Amino acid sequence: MTDQNIAQPAEAQRRNSRMSELFVFLTIVVLIWPVVAVGVVGGYGFLVWMTQMIFGPPGPPLLH
Repeated sequence: MTDQNIAQPAEAQRRNSRMSELFVFLTIVVLIWPVVAVGVVGGYGFLVWMTQMIFGPPGPPLLH
């Protein structure tokens, strides 16, 4: 066996590792982060809405 035959599987493994790493990165960027962003913004909006339902809208107090 020569050194060249031993090095080829390592190169193929490194290439497969990079491809799988790229796939995971794109999955996170395209699928997971948009869902997380919508969830955080929606959760904050729901929190503000519920707080205003309980304590009333923001602004100066009403004068009687």
